[in-house]
Amino acid sequence: MKNAQPLLEARQVFRGFFGNPVLKGVDIALFPGRVHALLGENGAGKSTLINLLSGALQPDEGTIAIDGVPVARLTPASARAAGIAVVQQELSLAGDLSIAENIGLGAYPRRFGFIDYRALQKGVGEVCAMVGLTEPLDTPVANLALGRRQMVEIAKALFRKPRVLILDEPTSSLSAHEAGILSRLITTLRDRGVALLYISHRLNEVQALCSHVTVLKDGSVTADQSLDGIDGEGLVRLMVGRETGELFPARPPANPGAVSISIEGFSAGQVRDASFTARSGEIVGIGGLVGQGQEDLLLGLYGAIPAKASRADIDGKPGLKNRVADANAAGIAYVPADRKHEGLVLPHSIASNIILPSLGRLARGGLRDRSAESGLIVELAKRLSIKGDVARPVQALSGGNQQKVALAKWLPLDPSVFLLNDPTRGVDIETKREIYLMLRNFASEGRLVVLVSSDTPELVNLCDRVVVLREGRIVAELTGDAMTEETIVGAAMGVTGKEKAL
Repeated sequence: MKNAQPLLEARQVFRGFFGNPVLKGVDIALFPGRVHALLGENGAGKSTLINLLSGALQPDEGTIAIDGVPVARLTPASARAAGIAVVQQELSLAGDLSIAENIGLGAYPRRFGFIDYRALQKGVGEVCAMVGLTEPLDTPVANLALGRRQMVEIAKALFRKPRVLILDEPTSSLSAHEAGILSRLITTLRDRGVALLYISHRLNEVQALCSHVTVLKDGSVTADQSLDGIDGEGLVRLMVGRETGELFPARPPANPGAVSISIEGFSAGQVRDASFTARSGEIVGIGGLVGQGQEDLLLGLYGAIPAKASRADIDGKPGLKNRVADANAAGIAYVPADRKHEGLVLPHSIASNIILPSLGRLARGGLRDRSAESGLIVELAKRLSIKGDVARPVQALSGGNQQKVALAKWLPLDPSVFLLNDPTRGVDIETKREIYLMLRNFASEGRLVVLVSSDTPELVNLCDRVVVLREGRIVAELTGDAMTEETIVGAAMGVTGKEKAL
């Protein structure tokens, strides 16, 4: 890289919001044929830097340069024209449009002033083959599972044939198979001379794919160096100054309590004829390839989608919950994977979001008890280390703090069962550590935690048991020494391993 010129770089860029500095003199240079990692905890400034590099924001000071030439004002349109494409963590797809229409959106080929659908289908077909999208191209994106929508977002970026590709947590919703496809695609693009910026909290991906790293902490660059000779623990030390061994809390000896959930012949959405039992004091993981029914299992138990069972007992009471309100009243809380659209009211304040499920319980004589609300908000914000003024809108928070709010809002209801859908998706290492400790504390208090996760190491190191789904059916239950990444992935893909088949 010594003689190569950066395709895209930021030079001493500063950026602040409402008088608060977010980036403080940041430099980064993206070279052709290199996969460059950008690491940092949530709130370190990564998203702001991405927005500067793609023209969505302008620096207060400093310059953005393309091919070594400073750009007076980079806009999203001029960035796209220069070959800069971004795959954002939060998807930017139109649910009512088809796969083909989403991939070509903003770059439709035209003939005589009209969209050339034949050329669109051909170009879209090529990028879909690259990312393993096999669904009919006229399928509405809203009908796809989250992982498949993520692949559409990646295909959308590739459709523009980028010279610079920025990937923000691209595997956060992908199955192991889809992540493998993306890994091979990144290698191919690198070999073609594309400059790639890779943002991920999954350090094994960074080690496998990237050759250089820039680390941000509190808006400043704390490291910019080759990844040669740096292992996972070294990356963590660069980011937070701690060892990876401290990430997961110690798993206590098995001591489950009373049966909390017991179902037989359970069906909901994609789930067919599922049977399993979970006890209070446990963390039960739900694994499998993305889109195999894991989310439907939680939603069916929560009463959010129609479900039926030949036998069901929930927290000692027979029968399934047919409505979300009934589940909440029975002490069941659900935290969705898509916190921005399903778990939070983004324009509302931290305080408003935290208190929302408890308004009825805190009211006196039909009127809101502001004093009780205020005390509860302060207590929960402190308990979950939610930083900053609670009057701020939730949309101003980092992803990690947003996730804390999504969890905190249920605590006043004192739930006995937590149903969690990918609760650490797109969350930085330090916040993951806090969430893991919180979930372990929930279990130690006698609650049941049922956890769907796309992060296999999370299932192995956090959970007491792991149930694996494939094609809507429970195919394995893993405990003890059999609970490894290999057996989870093997069961999910139909490969016989040491798992206990159900």
